[in-house]
Amino acid sequence: MLLAGSLIRPIMRSLLLLLLLPVLAACGKGDGQPAAPTAAASAKPALSVSLVTPQQVEWPQALQANGNIAAWQEAVIGPEIGNLRLTEVRVNVGDRVAKGQVLARIASDTVAADLAQSRAAVAEAEALLAEAIANGDRARKYQQTGFLSAQQINQYLTAEKTAHARLNAARAKLQADEVRMAQTYVRAPDAGVISARAATVGSLAQPGMELFRLIRGGRLEWRAEVSASELGKIRPGVTAVLIAPNGARVEGRVRMVAPTVDPQTLNGIVYVDLPAEAGGTLRAGSFARGEFELGRAPALALPQSAVLLREGFSYVFRLEGKDRVAQTKVTVGRRLGEQIEITTGLAADAQVVASGAGFLADGDIVRVVSAPAAPGPR
Repeated sequence: MLLAGSLIRPIMRSLLLLLLLPVLAACGKGDGQPAAPTAAASAKPALSVSLVTPQQVEWPQALQANGNIAAWQEAVIGPEIGNLRLTEVRVNVGDRVAKGQVLARIASDTVAADLAQSRAAVAEAEALLAEAIANGDRARKYQQTGFLSAQQINQYLTAEKTAHARLNAARAKLQADEVRMAQTYVRAPDAGVISARAATVGSLAQPGMELFRLIRGGRLEWRAEVSASELGKIRPGVTAVLIAPNGARVEGRVRMVAPTVDPQTLNGIVYVDLPAEAGGTLRAGSFARGEFELGRAPALALPQSAVLLREGFSYVFRLEGKDRVAQTKVTVGRRLGEQIEITTGLAADAQVVASGAGFLADGDIVRVVSAPAAPGPR
């Protein structure tokens, strides 16, 4: 029994010592020995960044607008004579025509017959007038001699006046028939481009019937819709730049600003004259967007890479101190090339992260490096 007790005691001491070792180690760490480095002291930079300062620049001030392309003036061309058939149509949609050019012909047989009859009537009236003038001259010659009675003299003089009136009537009828003959040719009232055609050979022409539509001078205009609050910024003569559907830029000039505003949309119409060559890229009836150049204005600009869009708002990361960034909400305005305007939220002397803002969070520590030099021309 004594031997077993002497063996158990050393074993118990060893187990107790093993259990106390962790406790002694913990006590030793708190007994004036240096602690492990904190997370803040051991934090590493989240990103190496270059900084940029907003630039004060002079930017062109532009007003964006949308609108339709329309003909400057569109003439409706129709027949002036009725109940006659079209015998010939000489133009089609898209043809450019000159002023007075024949567009179509109307059957003229009946009109030609009436014209020939009128000419014969004029010739007859001229002959009768010549005879009446001769009789009137004799009557006036013998008026004082008493060779002819007063009644006969009065008859001759009256016949002379009647012959004059009949000749004038015959000439008026001849002139009317000549006008009708000219109306059998449908002519262009002005130079321009045919924009629509309803004329077909064999159809019966009636006054007021539309045969063609003509864009006068081939001129187009942009009818831009501008809000009432911004309508006062635009004056006649202001330059407008349109973007054609094929991407081409077309420059025009403001001709007129509408004096009224639509009470439903609160928009007014600005009429912009387009150059003649615009017909090659723009079509009447099409939709176009563009902008009005209103001069130049100062702007605070940053590279677009420095501005981050999150949850519908714009942010930049501004440097605070030596190596910490703060997420700052800003308001952006115009864009020009790779630059974007900062309207509010940022001081002119602030330093912001030039690129890589999408990888940062508010309060991150960064390592600032110099921006790489722009490559020189080769």
